[in-house]
Amino acid sequence: MASLLSQLKDDIRFSEGLSACMNCGICTAVCPAAAYFDYDPRRICQLVQTGDEQDLENLLKGEEIWMCGQCLSCKARCPRGNVPGYLIQALRKLSQQSGHFIHSREGRKQIRLKRRIGHSILETGYCVHPQMVEPETHPEQGPVWVWALEQGADLYRRCGSNYYGEGEGGLRKMAPGVLDELEAIFEETGGLRFWEAIERGAEELKLNTEP
Repeated sequence: MASLLSQLKDDIRFSEGLSACMNCGICTAVCPAAAYFDYDPRRICQLVQTGDEQDLENLLKGEEIWMCGQCLSCKARCPRGNVPGYLIQALRKLSQQSGHFIHSREGRKQIRLKRRIGHSILETGYCVHPQMVEPETHPEQGPVWVWALEQGADLYRRCGSNYYGEGEGGLRKMAPGVLDELEAIFEETGGLRFWEAIERGAEELKLNTEP
């Protein structure tokens, strides 16, 4: 199997994100996430530059790479034109593909995102459809959300949408052909294979946590 570093370098975002880093630390200084979390983009760049496989594995298994908010403040301020945010994207993908994401609390959230947002895209044509935001899964939405789901059809139509209706309009029911085309895009671009990697990680997590 190819080394983690070689796999990381195969991602185009690696060369775009870390082509001339001199570890000045400006990315960390301007990073909103670094101000609130134990997150240091400069440190991540430095670890990747060393090329140490154990350090890379620890990054892929840890919490740090999941704390970036992808605001790309680093891109705007880096004096050498680096984009640590792109490097984080590449590290996250490698963590998912390798299954290392299951070792961190934040990483394991990828399973839920894949099953909620990912499945929503192929089942409804929307990244997040109101019907799929279940109150028991998202208690932070509060009691108003329960009411909104119960009143769904009438509520959203009053707001001007075509809630699961035929024809045009927001929240309309997508034609089968549209959903088939979306799935074909996911197949052609490798999205479905990427999802399979996440599910393999989920299955491994289940096997390792069962009594």
